Amino acid sequence: MIILEARMRASGMWTQGLKLLRPWAIVFASSVVYLCVILSLHDWDPMALVMPGTRFSELDPKGTEGYDGQFAYYIALDPSGAEPHLDVPAYRYQRILFPLLCRFLAFGSGKLIPWAMPFVNAIALAAGTYFVEKVLKKFGASPWYALIYGLFPGLLLSVRLDLNEPLAYALVCGSLLAFEKGKTRTGAILLGLAGLTKEQTLLFAGGYTLAFIAQRELRGLKELMLFSILPEALLQGALWLRFGYPGIGSGGAGATPFSPIPFGGLLAIGLIKPRALLLWLTILGPGAVFPSIALGCLSITRIVKGEYHPFTFSVLLHALAMAFLPFSTWREFLAVLRVLIGFALATIAYGAYARSRRILNYLPFWLAYLVFLRE
Repeated sequence: MIILEARMRASGMWTQGLKLLRPWAIVFASSVVYLCVILSLHDWDPMALVMPGTRFSELDPKGTEGYDGQFAYYIALDPSGAEPHLDVPAYRYQRILFPLLCRFLAFGSGKLIPWAMPFVNAIALAAGTYFVEKVLKKFGASPWYALIYGLFPGLLLSVRLDLNEPLAYALVCGSLLAFEKGKTRTGAILLGLAGLTKEQTLLFAGGYTLAFIAQRELRGLKELMLFSILPEALLQGALWLRFGYPGIGSGGAGATPFSPIPFGGLLAIGLIKPRALLLWLTILGPGAVFPSIALGCLSITRIVKGEYHPFTFSVLLHALAMAFLPFSTWREFLAVLRVLIGFALATIAYGAYARSRRILNYLPFWLAYLVFLRE
């Protein structure tokens, strides 16, 4: 009898454990393990995640470049005086929410800010995955497809490099769920906050704007303008007044203009080195080029037939953004993976809405890029 009770108790604990095993929990555990591995390889120094370059930390014109996470770090350290440590100040300051949140959680401590940044991103990645689960379930799709979002290489690398993307897209994921629940104002506010974290998330605001116009949904359009577009416009205006130019652009220092022809930025690689273009097409063709062409054409077809859902317009805008990316983005593999985050999220959401097994079953291909995770 005692043995039977023990077995029943163990079975109940096992069942309860399975219930707790959700995509967001797996993603959170994976990101924490990844961060711990990276930190252990660098003597547990959180600045290894920031990756500062001496060109900006020591203001040495001939110094090392570092990577983009350093700019959020410098703004968090000194929100009003970080300009000397930024490559293109207006461009970096437009992504203001993430560094300010990290500074707030670190109580303004310079020693704690490098720890607050990965903490915020790991939580944000798990939260975004949770919201994607809910969106998938609403349309009858398996919530396990949320793993494609949570384990997307561009997002995991963003967590590792203290970048703005995990928080920005977590806010977008929350907005998608809010809109689908009919909470238009909440969704608009979350999209507005996402825009203040990473300007590329404005493509989702654009998708909802076009959908509301097509649907003649004036209430939703008004709230979107008030809580999403207006805050971004005010920020850009303030940056223009301070620096003499807005933050919106094709990138930081060394960025090239957006391509005037579809995939011109990618093809430009071939003008420099044809073999490099062949390699890039082999690697990025199945995950970036071909899906953006296919989904761009599909979304146009669906819109022409009267499908005015925000997810349809969002997929179209992200597909167009992929087509006109500048050469400076295509030449950097990590930059392409970061841009692909929005496209991947839009594709997951649209695949669930359209109940397309073909789209949803293609999604795991993106996880192949996990082989490019870095130390």
